[in-house]
Amino acid sequence: MEDELEDRIFYQTYISHMKLLSKFAVGLPLNTSYFSYIWRLIRFYIIKPEVVLLTLFLVVIFMYIQAVEVWSRSLVNKLRLSVSSSIPTKSQKLQYFKVTGDFDKLSWELKEGNVAVFAVQGRRPKMEDRFVVNENINGTGVHLYAVFDGHGGEFAANYARDNLINNLNSKIIELKQLISKGIDKNAINKPAPPSPAIGKKIPPSPVSLEKKPSFKKTIKEEGIRKQSGVITDPFLLEKLESLPRAITREVKPTRTTSAPIPPPDITSYIETNSTINFGKLVTDEVLAADRLLVEAAKKTMDVAGTTVLIALVEGSKLIVANVGDSRGVMCDFKGRAIPLSFDHKPQQSREKKRIEEAGGSVSFNGVWRVAGILATSRAMGDYPLKDKKLVIADPDILTFDLSDHKPQFLILASDGLWDTFSNEEAVSFIKSRLHEPHFGAKSITLQSYYRGSLDNITVLVINLTSHTWV
Repeated sequence: MEDELEDRIFYQTYISHMKLLSKFAVGLPLNTSYFSYIWRLIRFYIIKPEVVLLTLFLVVIFMYIQAVEVWSRSLVNKLRLSVSSSIPTKSQKLQYFKVTGDFDKLSWELKEGNVAVFAVQGRRPKMEDRFVVNENINGTGVHLYAVFDGHGGEFAANYARDNLINNLNSKIIELKQLISKGIDKNAINKPAPPSPAIGKKIPPSPVSLEKKPSFKKTIKEEGIRKQSGVITDPFLLEKLESLPRAITREVKPTRTTSAPIPPPDITSYIETNSTINFGKLVTDEVLAADRLLVEAAKKTMDVAGTTVLIALVEGSKLIVANVGDSRGVMCDFKGRAIPLSFDHKPQQSREKKRIEEAGGSVSFNGVWRVAGILATSRAMGDYPLKDKKLVIADPDILTFDLSDHKPQFLILASDGLWDTFSNEEAVSFIKSRLHEPHFGAKSITLQSYYRGSLDNITVLVINLTSHTWV
């Protein structure tokens, strides 16, 4: 009895103290009805299974967005990119995707004098880009730079790099020798040797075009030169399967019955003022190499193709040849972006008219495509579309007098860069990073990857800030 009385006294004392504390410290009377009311609200609105699960889901999503490096730019872009990347397109479902940031094994770089190149495989299963840097070809004073963006396999890009470039080097050296000897070009009618076919051993160029000692990473010889007929682009595979038999992979190899086209007279490239007509030379060599590439591809039924972007510099003269959607840009002395080439896209009125006159069509499936297959209207290779003349290899040639523009630098890059950068953005980005070891080529390549580029990315920068223009 006494214990029960003591408990009641203790309880009443405790309640009294709590009332006093709530009145003077909190200013709210201690009434259990308030707590029960709040508890009912929490239990009814907050502690519900669906509310708890939704809250946990949002917390996990927020932590994921903060952790992933590619979405570290802004909260709005994080949410937008997260939502868009969570719904893959038909062509992206089969693509090899990684965000590990390990570029050492999947990157290639070159630094030679005032020229730097950086390339990454990116989110593609294979590296199909190729590039060439050939400074002062055999002491002729002519510099050659090239970028090839392959698609549907590596065969076409390898062929263009090995055969087209070697043929151009040989022709330039031969023409320079003729000019230096002062031989009357009208007295010479020596045809140039035909371009070597694929599979034949190509004599080494006087200046090596590959395996530069300054390469940080290289591919094994059997891997980078592998001329496989395997198609790697899942979207291209799907489209080829659905098209009529005339332009599918099932076209059987045929022997060419037409007589080979004789090469033009080598002296036809020499102007009356003893200079080389580089525009005509590059055009003829690209078309000749493309004919041989198509013949070789038909034998193995390889539907690979490649873009071509070649820049030739002699003194203050710059000649740029473009086939496809790789692109060149120049930063002039005022910091303005000057296009060195213009993309060949199927939706352009000139290209669309040509395709339709050849019996083809241009359709939209994410991007505009020739016959629903190819996103560029010009390329080397692509023989199923080349046979119908839906895709051609005729290059556009642009010539520039660098003494007028006094450029700070030139950029040549595959469309993996231009998918995420405009000309002006790329010029501004590189201009602020010319002090870096790769003149900004490495930085802009990685930045393009982080922005979400899905293609191979190759960027070649020619730094001309120290050049004195007359």
